[in-house]
Amino acid sequence: MASTITKLEVFRLPPRWLFVRVETNDGLVGWGEATLEGHTETVEGALDALRDQFIGWDADKIQDIWQHGYRSKFYRGGPVLMSALSGLDIALWDIKGKKLGVPIWQLLGGKVRDRVKVYGWIGGDTPADVVRGATARKEQGFTAVKMNGTGYSTSPWSIDWIDSPSSLEDTVQRVKDVRTLGLDVGIDFHGRVHKGMAKQLARLLEPLQPLFIEEPLLPTQPEEIADLARFVSTPIALGERLYTRHDYRPYLESRAIDIAQPDVAHCGGISELHRLASYTETYDVALAPHCPIGPIGLAACIQIDLTAPNFVIQEMSCQIHYNKGADLFTYLKDASVFAIHDGYVAALTGPGLGIEINEELVRTTAAAYKDEKAWRNEIFHGPDGAFREW
Repeated sequence: MASTITKLEVFRLPPRWLFVRVETNDGLVGWGEATLEGHTETVEGALDALRDQFIGWDADKIQDIWQHGYRSKFYRGGPVLMSALSGLDIALWDIKGKKLGVPIWQLLGGKVRDRVKVYGWIGGDTPADVVRGATARKEQGFTAVKMNGTGYSTSPWSIDWIDSPSSLEDTVQRVKDVRTLGLDVGIDFHGRVHKGMAKQLARLLEPLQPLFIEEPLLPTQPEEIADLARFVSTPIALGERLYTRHDYRPYLESRAIDIAQPDVAHCGGISELHRLASYTETYDVALAPHCPIGPIGLAACIQIDLTAPNFVIQEMSCQIHYNKGADLFTYLKDASVFAIHDGYVAALTGPGLGIEINEELVRTTAAAYKDEKAWRNEIFHGPDGAFREW
């Protein structure tokens, strides 16, 4: 029997998340996440268009819906449209799994591992108090963490296009401090560092053996990132600002990255993340999905992580500095599904996404939050007043 889509609802929630709820005529409910940090209203508009397009469609036809959602409009792709499509796609996979009574990973061919290695965040947009944060993450069960490598604005850790080599010393020391705790460390350059300084910083960090350096340059620079990849031995990670496998092509063909970091809420959902896992494996590139967002996004990532041979580690937003007003487990009925033991989270075993959303809390919180301004990233300037990357 066909499960016809009868309702698509969108919930704007603190700290900065956008949940999607899809319901069918036979009473099935699926949850998705379409969080695009700083662009909530535009994604809500794109979801309105998807609602108009797909009410009345058979929810079982996930690939058909994905193809129409992506290709039926002349203008396609990009962060806004792909984030909206991601939210719908994740919800449809959740429905399919619930309908058949199996976790999504079972529908993708079964799992190749029983647990998923994870890392947590330390520090903030300006990476302060990293030792205290790293100690807390270690106590929570993490064996790996990620931190911003540089600061912004007039902070002591801000780095200009070309700057004094001494501006890099604090970054190196902070990484040393965290490594002394026995933790693996990923360093997020966040696209803040430009080529001349990124080469120096990457080379200085190399002896400390970071797990990876992330977005060492802006993702508009595939050739320059490929040059950097040949310059250092540290794995280069990138992908949160790439939205389909087509966007990954120049990075893979130029051997620019060692780790792909697609974000399931930006890249087209479970359908495209699954394709990206296979595509990147072809180039001997590892998979480490980006996920500084909510529990639905994390659950969707884990479904892929369990099935992808080239998966290496999963980001978790537990107590990340952005989580004000709610945290990763707030909207879950049972947070134990994400329990961390020795740096791993066990395979999700429930049907669909394998999590249970507290719908009553989602509805009451969204109703109270509807008049609040959506989250925005800050705008930063250097000491001379010139714009600097966030």
